[in-house]
Amino acid sequence: MAITRRELITGIAKAGVPAAVAVTVGSEVLKAETIPVPSAAVGLLYDATICIGCKACVAACAEANDTPPDTRGDALHQAPSDLNDLTRNVIKLYKAEDGSEFSFAKRQCMHCLDPACAAGCPFQALHKDPESGIVNWSANECIGCRYCTITCPYHIPRFQWVGFNPRVTKCELCSHRLAQGLKPGCTSVCPTGAVIFGPRPVLLLEAKRRIENSPGRYYENRVYGETDNGGTQALYLSHVPFEKLGLPELGPESVPAKTLRWQRRFYQYFALPAVLYAGLVQVIRKNLKGHEADAHEREKETGLRAQL
Repeated sequence: MAITRRELITGIAKAGVPAAVAVTVGSEVLKAETIPVPSAAVGLLYDATICIGCKACVAACAEANDTPPDTRGDALHQAPSDLNDLTRNVIKLYKAEDGSEFSFAKRQCMHCLDPACAAGCPFQALHKDPESGIVNWSANECIGCRYCTITCPYHIPRFQWVGFNPRVTKCELCSHRLAQGLKPGCTSVCPTGAVIFGPRPVLLLEAKRRIENSPGRYYENRVYGETDNGGTQALYLSHVPFEKLGLPELGPESVPAKTLRWQRRFYQYFALPAVLYAGLVQVIRKNLKGHEADAHEREKETGLRAQL
C-alpha cells in the first residue's frame, strides 16, 4: 500500500502536537530561568562630566580590598592602564584623535541585573545576591575555568595567572564594607561626587534630575544602564558617546536572555526531525495494520476456496 501525501501530512500533524507541546513547555522553563530584579538593589552612579581623573577612587579601592598597588607599569605610582588581576576599579582616559573632546571613564563591574558571568559560571562561583543584587565571587566554588571572562560583554572579570590558588578579580561593591554600614571605597573619597552610591531607584532618579536640570549637557539625555543589557546597577552619565567610555551598545535584552532565545530556537529546529520521524512512524504503523488486515482477508478467502 503506497503512502499518500495527505496521509503523510496528517500523520506528521498528529505526531507534531505532543512534540510542539514539549517544545513550548521547554521554552517556558527556559524563560523562567531569567534572574529576577532584586527588590533592594544598590549600585553606583558615575557622572563622567564632573570626573577630574584624580584616581583617588583607584587607590581607595585597593586599600578597601587589601590588594597590593599595581606599580608594574610605573614603579613609583599606582597607575594601572586597565582592570587586571590586582585592579578592580580604574579610571581611563578617552581623547579624540583631533583633540576636540576628551573624557575620563570609570570602569568596574556593572553588576548587571541579569549577569552573563553568573549565567555562564558552571558552579555558581559568580552569583547575584538576591537582595542587594551585587554580583559576588566565591573562591570555594570556582574551578578556574574562566568562562566569566569570556561571557561578560564588558570584559570585567580578570583571572590571576600566578600563584598556587589563582583568583578571579572583580568589583564586588565592597560587600564587606557595606556589611559594616560603610560605603564602597571608591565612593567614599571622590572629591567632586563624580561617583555616588545608593539604592538603584534613587540613583536613577538622581541621574534623570541632572539631565533635566542641564539640558544638552549629557549625551542623548540618556542614562546608560537603565535598560542597556537588561539593566545594570552601575549607571553612567556622559557628554560623549558611551562607546568612547568602553560601554558597548548591547540593546535592552541581556546577553543571557539572547542566549536563551537562540537556545529555544535551536530546540525548536532540533525537534523538527523528531516530529517528522514520529509522523512517518505513525503512517508506517497505519499501513502495516492495513497490510495485516489484507493478509488476514486473503487467508480467509484461501480457506473458503479450499473447502469448496
